[in-house]
Order: sequence, then C-alpha cells, then structure tokens
Amino acid sequence: MDVSHLLLLNGLLILGMMVVLWIVSIPLRDVSIVDIFWGPGFIMVAWASYLFSIQQRKTCYLLPLMVTLWGLRLAVYLASRNWGKGEDARYAALRRHAGPSFAATSLLTVFGLQGVVMWVISLPLQLGIPANLGVLNTFTYLGLGLWGLGLACETLGDWQLARFRARPENRGKVLDRGLWRYTRHPNYFGDFLVWWGFWFVAVSPGMHYWTIISPLGMSVLLMFISGVTLLERGLRETKPDYAEYAARTQPFFPWFPKARTTSTGFPASTS
Repeated sequence: MDVSHLLLLNGLLILGMMVVLWIVSIPLRDVSIVDIFWGPGFIMVAWASYLFSIQQRKTCYLLPLMVTLWGLRLAVYLASRNWGKGEDARYAALRRHAGPSFAATSLLTVFGLQGVVMWVISLPLQLGIPANLGVLNTFTYLGLGLWGLGLACETLGDWQLARFRARPENRGKVLDRGLWRYTRHPNYFGDFLVWWGFWFVAVSPGMHYWTIISPLGMSVLLMFISGVTLLERGLRETKPDYAEYAARTQPFFPWFPKARTTSTGFPASTS
C-alpha cells in the first residue's frame, strides 16, 4: 500500500470539508461551526483510512470505532451548547479586527489553519489504522484504558458544567464541585488522555512511533495555546471569583485542591 496516496487522500478530504464549511459560514456570519466539525473531521479521516486499507488487506476497525465514539460525543455536545447563541466570542473578536475582509481572511486563518492541524494531529490514525491487522498487546490495552478514562472525564465534566450553567442562580459563578474541584479543566484533561490513548493503539503493531508528535502537539494546544490559556484569559475577566478558584485548584492535571484562604491569608473556617 502506498501510504503517500492515503495521506494525500485524507488531505484532500479535509480540504474539501473545510472549504464547504467556509462557504456555509459566510451567509451564517458564524465561523464557530468549524468547532462542531472538529470531531467529525477525525471520524472522516479514520474511516477513510480504514476503507482505503481494507481494499488490500483485512484491517482492524478498533481505532476507527474509538474515534467515532469520541468524535460524535464531542460534536453533539458542542452543537447543543452553541445552538442559537451566535458566533463564539473569540471568532467575533477576529471578525471585528479584520473588518469587511474577514470572510476571505477566515478561509486561511480559521478553516485553513484547523485543516492543517487536523491533518497533522491525525497522523497516528492515518498510519496506524492500515498497519493494525488486529494485534492485541500491552500498548493496545494501555491505549484503550487511557481513551476510556479520558472519554469518561470529558463526558462527566461537560455534563456537570452544562447542569451548573442551566441554573439561573449560578450566573457569573464558578463551578468548583465534582471533577471541577480537582482540575480547572477536566474536559481538556480528558481530551489529553483520549489522544494519548489513540496513539498507543495506533503504534501497537510496532511501527510509526514518530507519530508521537500528534499527542505531544495536542497536549501543547490544550495546555498552552487554544485550550487552557486562551479560555482562562476570558474567565479571569468575566468571573470575579475565578482568581480565588484558580489559586486553590490544579490548572490541568487533577489533584486535591488547596484549602480556601481568607483575606488574612489563613485557611478559611469550614464550620
């Protein structure tokens, strides 16, 4: 099998999807739709890789199935959360800055950039799916475990946050219960585990270890670029209690929170 043909095929599929989304976003005046299709984009790549390789030899469908369950959950959650709420504040700010040229600019800065990132991050899927003929070993079980734990963290964290936001009395407040007591971003931490899980399953046949750039890259994005750092910048400005919450709660990797402190610096009374 010529892997270069598969990489090119997936590149063209991603390009086509992003161009279609860009065209749809123009009359909607909402480029936030690109986020909803982040998960489905990886599903498309995973099954394209599976169908491409299965024409030549039997290939295991474990990894495409894992990607599908993760991607569909994410897409449904984002669609239900964003429905009818207009363009995300981050993209709205870019639109104001770019002015009338935003429609054309967004093709490269939003859709094009996410397409490139998707192609690079999906390299373990593109190379690991054709190589996996059904092997089960330590890497397979480790990957499944990380993926399952990560999916559970994402799902539970998103559910807890959605339930918290649904109550009017919580407007402007900070969620510090459930998983959010141990990490400020359980959903991002879950996504971190999911992608390391994908990688371990992808390399279980014993090849393409260099594709570790995918989970490493995703980890950097989640912790330092488009995830925690970007989100917290806005939270600190809009939620008065967030600074105190951040001072006692782990930013990413879960751990027990520090004791609340009073204005004098002493632990607050729990009585």
